[in-house]
Amino acid sequence: MKTSLLLLLSFVGGLALAAADGLPDFLLHEVWSQSVLWLLMFVVGVGVGSDKALVARMCGLSRGVFLVPVLVAAGSILGALLVSLFLKALQPAEAMAVGAGFGYYSLSAILIAGLHGEELAVVAMLANIVRELLTLVLAPWWVRWFGRLALVGAGGATAMDTTLPVVLKYSGQECTVVAVFSGLVLSLLVPVLVPLLLSFAF
Repeated sequence: MKTSLLLLLSFVGGLALAAADGLPDFLLHEVWSQSVLWLLMFVVGVGVGSDKALVARMCGLSRGVFLVPVLVAAGSILGALLVSLFLKALQPAEAMAVGAGFGYYSLSAILIAGLHGEELAVVAMLANIVRELLTLVLAPWWVRWFGRLALVGAGGATAMDTTLPVVLKYSGQECTVVAVFSGLVLSLLVPVLVPLLLSFAF
């Protein structure tokens, strides 16, 4: 949770500095966001490719586990669509694109900022940060109310990193491999689904 709060404070600090014109003009150029996005994707690839044990564990998973990220993705996007029915400010496609961030606030916000604008990017970042925080804070209740895999679903893409410790603590070690697999698949789906869903926005 400390990491999430620090990231949220960094985001708020950036907002405050930009609003106060406290940043040099060259930092406001879109090329910086794009550069950070490519660097982020590269680092994720390096992290996954360098973990040989992770690849071996993935190969040993049963076929049923492949349904977990599919169901998490479907639930996240359909849930966002349902919320959009009560929010006039958001188009259904915009809401679904936010939901398709799957908790991966940094990547989804950068993608949305470049494709659709800063306003929706802020919504995406805050929504996905809140998702991660609620996963961490409500971890024991997710498991108690909905079962051990519910925590993997609540964490979304973050189940492979920042929310993995609470998965281990409350869902058990046997769920950690599922969490890493689901988080990895969802992370890879973010740059595919977010632009696809935004293409239906007008």
